[in-house]
Amino acid sequence: MDTLEILHKDALMIVINKPAGLPVHKGAGKVMKTLEDYLDALRFGLPNRPELAHRLDKDTTGCLILGRNKVALKRLGELFQKQEIQKTYLAVVHGTFFSQEGEITLPIMKKSKDKKSWWGKVDSKGQAAITQYKVLNALETKTLVQLTPLTGRTHQLRIHMQAIGHPIIGDTIYGLKGDKTSLCLHCSEMVVPFYAKKDAMRVQAPLPKMFTVALA
Repeated sequence: MDTLEILHKDALMIVINKPAGLPVHKGAGKVMKTLEDYLDALRFGLPNRPELAHRLDKDTTGCLILGRNKVALKRLGELFQKQEIQKTYLAVVHGTFFSQEGEITLPIMKKSKDKKSWWGKVDSKGQAAITQYKVLNALETKTLVQLTPLTGRTHQLRIHMQAIGHPIIGDTIYGLKGDKTSLCLHCSEMVVPFYAKKDAMRVQAPLPKMFTVALA
């Protein structure tokens, strides 16, 4: 992988289609390529490289926003903090649903006090977490669902899907043991109300090939 697919580019932000297996930050002792290795190539004539406005897990694919200067990063940070950026995900999960759509309102907290650990769990003492789901395609043993997080907890979608008995296919942390498929979680669309005098920016990322394989 020499280049990243650009979904949107203007003077203040860039949106890329993040591929599976690409961490957004370098991990301790790991020498694999990360998003940071591509940032210089995403300057497009500006003196400073763009920086992350948010994050996606290593194996999650789809829309990822980069701010091109400090002003843009501050504005994007405020929008994410206020939950004003609409994010839509697609996932292939194990099992079939009784209801075609619904809302999951299970609080989430970290599993460990270790600051380096991102793993979480459903716990009544945790932070409020809300996910809306909609069934798009139901097969015999798996389902393609649309997921809309109304809060932004770490691993929220993965934890919520596990909690209701439909872990995401390929999830090595919250999924089924022995599942060797790539993680089927994709940020398919983001709606960003960035510019005050313009309509909200809508960016979509095409489904990766692994979804076709998982749904076969």
